[in-house]
Amino acid sequence: MSDTTAKAQSARTRCRLNVAAIEASLRELSGHFATINSSLTEPREPLDDRIVDNMLLGYRLVDTLIDDDADLFASDQVGSMLRLNNVVLCGNDPERRREHDKHLEATERRFYDEHDGGIGDILEWYEDHSSESPWKRAAGVFVRILSQPQLFLEGNHRTGALIMSYILLRAGLPPFVLTLDNAVEYFNPSAVVRKTAKKNPTALFKLPKIKARYAEFLEANADRRYLLEPRLPESQLLESPRGRTES
Repeated sequence: MSDTTAKAQSARTRCRLNVAAIEASLRELSGHFATINSSLTEPREPLDDRIVDNMLLGYRLVDTLIDDDADLFASDQVGSMLRLNNVVLCGNDPERRREHDKHLEATERRFYDEHDGGIGDILEWYEDHSSESPWKRAAGVFVRILSQPQLFLEGNHRTGALIMSYILLRAGLPPFVLTLDNAVEYFNPSAVVRKTAKKNPTALFKLPKIKARYAEFLEANADRRYLLEPRLPESQLLESPRGRTES
């Protein structure tokens, strides 16, 4: 599905996230993450309550962006990706944001100015692959975010998961949600991606294969329990029998 098709579908119906179902999965994973971590090629930081809380805020922000018909890959709206990163790191706590002000400023400079791995690289890749399926575009963007140099100073996995979810949701598909069943398959290939430089000649062969693997992974793990009934745009709501106002 092309981005144009995604926009047309978005104009007709906007899928809503079932944040309660997402939270249930993340809380369950959090409770067993020590066991999962022992199975990973490279252990991750604990999935504590703060990280889960911030991820839920991130999913709610994705829901808002979809509802607003925001285009994260338009040059004048890419700042929403930074907002997602800020949320997964600091939540909505103004004090925590003040404490990390210098870090957030450095992240913004990297995001816009990094020559080989900033947002310019993401936009160029996305435009060149606009005719691919949402699964492949989401996987490809995730791989570009994680490979070196990474898009953000910190939180690339978490923010990448939210950006993938945005791409999928905009196409009317379920978001990606980390669960007990898919965590190992999600994290282990990323250990290879994180060590691969985008401009390295080996990346031309390695990254497309990993992207294809992630695309299959995303499609296999699509779960509609993370979606609520689509919401109609206001224009259609007024035309529908239930939404039509009496004269």
